[in-house]
Formats: sequence, C-alpha cells, structure tokens
Amino acid sequence: MVWVPLRPTRTDRRAPLHAPTHCGTTMSLEWLMGWSWSLDGLRDFIATGIQSFRDCDATALAAVACFLVLFVWYCYHVGREQPRAYTTVNALMQSAEANGVQNGYVYCHSPECVRCTHHDGLNQKLYHNLQEYAKRYSWSGMGRIHKGIREQGRYLNSRPSIQKPEVFFLPDLPTTPYFSRDAQKHDVELLERNFQTILCEFETLYKAFSNCSLPQGWKMNSTPSGEWFTFYLVNQGMCVPRNCRRCPRTYRLLGSLRTCIGNNVFGNACISVLSPGTVIAEHYGPTNIRIRCHLGLKTPSNCELVVGGEPQCWAEGRCLLFDDSFLHTAFHEGAPEDGPRVVFMVDLWHPNVAAAERQALDFIFAPGR
Repeated sequence: MVWVPLRPTRTDRRAPLHAPTHCGTTMSLEWLMGWSWSLDGLRDFIATGIQSFRDCDATALAAVACFLVLFVWYCYHVGREQPRAYTTVNALMQSAEANGVQNGYVYCHSPECVRCTHHDGLNQKLYHNLQEYAKRYSWSGMGRIHKGIREQGRYLNSRPSIQKPEVFFLPDLPTTPYFSRDAQKHDVELLERNFQTILCEFETLYKAFSNCSLPQGWKMNSTPSGEWFTFYLVNQGMCVPRNCRRCPRTYRLLGSLRTCIGNNVFGNACISVLSPGTVIAEHYGPTNIRIRCHLGLKTPSNCELVVGGEPQCWAEGRCLLFDDSFLHTAFHEGAPEDGPRVVFMVDLWHPNVAAAERQALDFIFAPGR
C-alpha cells in the first residue's frame, strides 16, 4: 500500500506523483529521490498522515479491527491445541490442584483405565487415541506405535516369561534387564549431584514414623512379608501437590530432568522404603517404554534387586537403571538394627524411544484419557 499526500504544501521538495495504473500502485523513483527529510517535510508527513486517517471510512476500520480480533483468537486456539512435548512437575501440580485430587493419590475406579484394566477393548481404545493424535498432528514417525497397538495382544501373549509388560509393549526396542549409566547420563549425574538434598528431605519426612500410625502422604504396599512404604511426588502421571510441597527441592529437581516421564500414566517419582525382613513379590511393570531409576539413599547390607534373574545391589549416592517390564523383585534381609533400605525412584524414557514417539505416547496414555 502506498501513501499519497492529500494536501501537498511544499511542491519544491517533492516530485509529482504518477497516477496509479493498477491496484498495486507504486511510488515513482523520482518522488523518492526528491524527498528532503527536513523538519518541515517530517511535519508535513505527520500532518498528512493524520488527515488520511481522519478521512478513512469508519466501516473499513471496523472491518480491519474485526479481522485482527479473529486472527488473535485463531493464534490462541492453535497454540492451545499444540501437543505437550514435556510438562514440568510444576504444571502437573497446578493441574492436579485444579482437578481436586485428594491427597494426590490417583486410585483407579474406572473400567476404562488403560493402566489398570486388561480387556479386549483396550487395543481399540489405544488405536482410537492414536488416530485422534495423527488426525490432529501427523502420522510421521508413528510406524512402531501403530504396529505395537495393532498387534498388542499377540505381543503380550507371546512374550517370554522373563519380560512381559502388563499393559503396552513397544516393538523393536533393545531389550536388557539393566542399563548403563550412559543411557540417560545427564539425568543420572544430576540426581547423583543432588543426593544429599534428597536424603535430607527424606530424613525430615521419616521423623514422622516415630508414632504408630502411617504418616500422612505415605502409602503402604502389600508384600508377602515385612513393610514397604512409598511417598509419591508423581503417581501415574499425576502430581501429588501436598507431598511436593513437603519436598520442595526434590520437586524442583524433577523439573530439571530431561527424560523424566511426567505426562502419562507410566510416569512415577517417589521415595521407596523397605523395612528389614521385607520381600516384594515378583512382578512385571506395565510397559517397556521406560527405564526405572533408583538413586540409593540408605542401602544397608543384605539388600538386593533382582531383574530378569540378575541380582544387583544398591549403593548410596549412585543410580541403578533397569527395565521393570522384566520379572523383578527386591528384598531386605538385614537385621532390624540395620535400618530401612531407601531409594528415590523416578521413571525415565527408554533411550531408544524417539521424540515424536514420546509426544504421541504422552497423548495416547494421558492421565484420564
């Protein structure tokens, strides 16, 4: 669009304008070269601009304003619909509080829960979620997930007994009971550097065990023998606001982890305590898309983790990574005076799950979907 002076006052400073010959009118080079940017010229420029604005049609201005409002609304709507590549624990806390999660624990009472229910309709539900995701965004990079959902029943039923995830198996992932520290090097090193911080917050929490009742925020899990307690910061992809406020530095640390699963039902973060004489029954995790990280906080002797038949011991201040879709168990055979075995547990993405797949899996297995 070209501005044309309506009331020229100084003809000596400007060359005459050429009449427009089409809708895309252009200034003549002579007019541009002849313009003198003096104070008088600037004054005339501003005055003419104001007059041009006054002469504009009010209807045209209203139409432009309406288009601007519609454009802003469209940008907001599209931005709100973008998939969440990663959501911090802080965002999860706000979401949980807004949804009224009581005491933070997410107990499943729905027959349609993808994590806790095993029935023939589950695969159809997952496929519907995948189709919805692809319709909104893209099928690009979804080949392995599509293959896994399409043949999920065969995968779960034909898996060897050593590895049999209970809910979802992603095909073509490297399989091993334990992972090296380099699998998620950044997060492992970050957790280990903050070992003392997490330990101090645990010790503050553990003082509440001086009385006989179960302290608020702790959960007791069923075991064949002994006692197994957990204190969740994130439980099945949902944050526990009250517990996070009691461990503020550990909670902030979760937001700094690059590969923490914080956006779907397979993500957890908690403090896990085994009292002496406790044995956890052998069991499988729900999926192979994650690796479970244990940071040792208190590790007495005679404590072991066995994954896929391979035993390992925890070490204080060190991370142990394993695939909990393998058959696994843990036990503490120490004496009462040895005290509890304590680890900080957090679920991380399997290193061979691509970024596009992580985004889609967050959508498919979002809490409450």
